[in-house]
Amino acid sequence: MQKIVKKQIKNIFSDVGGVLATNGWDHISRRKAAEQFNLDYEEFESYHQKVADSFDAGLITLTQYLKATVFYEARSFSVDDFFAFMKMQSQANSDALGVVKALQATGKYRLATINNESFELNDFRIKKFALADYFESFFSSCYMGLRKPEPEIYRRALLISNSCAEDSVFIDDREENLVAPKELNMQTILFVDAQQLRDSLSAIGVDC
Repeated sequence: MQKIVKKQIKNIFSDVGGVLATNGWDHISRRKAAEQFNLDYEEFESYHQKVADSFDAGLITLTQYLKATVFYEARSFSVDDFFAFMKMQSQANSDALGVVKALQATGKYRLATINNESFELNDFRIKKFALADYFESFFSSCYMGLRKPEPEIYRRALLISNSCAEDSVFIDDREENLVAPKELNMQTILFVDAQQLRDSLSAIGVDC
């Protein structure tokens, strides 16, 4: 039987929220916002679900999102107040970012993100965590008009970056987001923590 030899990894794609940082605007953050601003959480969440896909896909702006979910009536706080709170929810995973820094320092790999995020939060997080220092490209849902786990977002990321699936790896903290990359013949890593990430990368021949 002929032994199948996997190609050496050249391209590393990573999620952001849940890997390199906290999630940008998940249900935990939304519940905190409801408590902070005295909103009915169930009502807020129902409005959020109606526009969440469009928000992440960059089809509506932050202002439009907040008008649909919060500011459909007069409030005692401003849009700027609410957005400032949204931004405060983003905290770096310094250990995981350290792995990315080490990968970039080798000069051996092309690094890019594939992540679900609204335009305004994505822009804020790229700057706050200095992600452009490490990543060449950002295949974010708000730029692509597609969201994980839709297979097309991964396929387009490979095509646009001129990357071969067989010498690429994708890192994410959610199993469902790894299904499509596997079907495209990308290698995948389910993120748990920074040390596990280092070990998993080393196991597939990646120097970090």
